Amino acid sequence: MTIESNLRLSYPNPDGSLLNFRFELTLPGRGVTAITGPSGSGKTTFLRCLSGLTRAKGFVSVNETVWQSEVFFLPTYRRPIGYVFQEGSLFPHMTVRKNLTYGMRRASHRLNGKAKRTVDLDYLLDILGIQHLLERRPETLSGGERQRVALARALASSPEVLFLDEPLSALDQERKQEIMPYLKNLQTLDIPILYVSHSNDEIENLAGTIVQMTKPGEPIVARARFATPVNRLEEMDPPLASHPPQTAA
Repeated sequence: MTIESNLRLSYPNPDGSLLNFRFELTLPGRGVTAITGPSGSGKTTFLRCLSGLTRAKGFVSVNETVWQSEVFFLPTYRRPIGYVFQEGSLFPHMTVRKNLTYGMRRASHRLNGKAKRTVDLDYLLDILGIQHLLERRPETLSGGERQRVALARALASSPEVLFLDEPLSALDQERKQEIMPYLKNLQTLDIPILYVSHSNDEIENLAGTIVQMTKPGEPIVARARFATPVNRLEEMDPPLASHPPQTAA
């Protein structure tokens, strides 16, 4: 079980030059993979390309199912993904229960009513501790509770991959500490999780694999679970995958 990508993307700079990204990686199809690196290195861009929200050239496959190639592109709404952004973006007019029901309907629509549940809903409510919130509306929830509900809604859609784009960055330190045990519970799920973060503490607590991104055009390296702090990652070897820089077409 793996996630494979060989993607090329170019953005124009104000000076007329091109900012070239190349995401050529093979990642494990289970566990938490952290995506880290400085601002502008392409962390969120990588998730957007994998999800199809940003259309890059190249190849993506998940667990041997091709999502895109040079001649094929599976649109985002048909990709079996869950996506949680910095803000949970729950539907404010719906209760927590109805937000979760929406996620479940999305799975049924994607698979023509034959959705195979990747997560049992009762188990999901339990590991995220939101059973008591079902009849409440988003405006009555704390920031940490909203993010836990957002996680549950994403997982209720029966994704094959869960994308988390700095899900704790909008929370204060107290709320971050509140939600961290629930994020650790996600490790019990048989779903690969790609987790973008700048936080060494989050990465060291959650990740089994780390992708270290640098400036566009420089090598992208994925490494197995590290035994030293993430700020000493360069001392670790051997890498899972390392590719020389290439210029996008």
